[in-house]
Amino acid sequence: MNFTQAEIAPLASIEEWEDDILVRYPEAEKPAKSKEEYRNYDDPKRETVKEFYRLNHTYQTYDFVKQKQAEFLKFDKKEMPIWDACNFLNTLVDDSDPDTDLDQLQHLLQTSEAIRADGHPDWFVLTGFLHDLGKVLCLFGEPQWAVVGDTFPVGCQHSDKIVYPEFFEANPDSKDERYNTKYGVYEPNCGLRNVDMSWGHDEYLYQIMKDYLPEPALYMIRYHSFYSQHREHAYDHLMDAHDHEMFEWVNKFNPYDLYSKVPTPPNVKELKPYYEELFAKYLPATLKF
Repeated sequence: MNFTQAEIAPLASIEEWEDDILVRYPEAEKPAKSKEEYRNYDDPKRETVKEFYRLNHTYQTYDFVKQKQAEFLKFDKKEMPIWDACNFLNTLVDDSDPDTDLDQLQHLLQTSEAIRADGHPDWFVLTGFLHDLGKVLCLFGEPQWAVVGDTFPVGCQHSDKIVYPEFFEANPDSKDERYNTKYGVYEPNCGLRNVDMSWGHDEYLYQIMKDYLPEPALYMIRYHSFYSQHREHAYDHLMDAHDHEMFEWVNKFNPYDLYSKVPTPPNVKELKPYYEELFAKYLPATLKF
């Protein structure tokens, strides 16, 4: 499928979609600065975010997800150590974000250092550091709406609790009797491990990390953008008891992801030895992307 440049990159920044989350969920744990101060553009508009979700909801079909799994889960794009992966991610420059002028590595460190400061286990700290590495998908040519955005199950009826649900009308799965019922291709309370999620950096990084990190960390990575569930409880009918238990960890993680941005940059040189030890404890010397 060929997309125009406007369809590949409707957002000025791939981080822009998080602004909409802060607007939608003002009751979330309060950040260091008020919601109104985040994403404070001179002329704030949500039309680009709306267009982003129109594309996302139109093209994130069951077949599209299966196609992307087959394409990217071969992990044959690049092999590199974690620090090299961070430097590679830093080539995805975000000049438009008014919240921070920090590069991607510094954002990862701010998230992980906030987690460490609160005394969480080291694997939790590592998860904070790693959580956005899947955004390298943009550097492999993927459109923004197949990298970031709220995630949701495919292969079953789209919940009206998902942002801009009206845009699913253009998704062919909404007219396909195999996929447009409450359970679709799934069974009641089958567990999310048996459910295919919309494609993006969450699922991609989970698949990279699934053999290396503790299960709570994997839930954090895989479902931190599944807002229709951990904010709205829209898919309880697919989750099992174990999912509900693990989602307590997802809920612990999300405030660090959304609200850890502060103006002071982390000192990468001072922090690097700690993280090198952490990488060596949990991860192989190189990762395949």
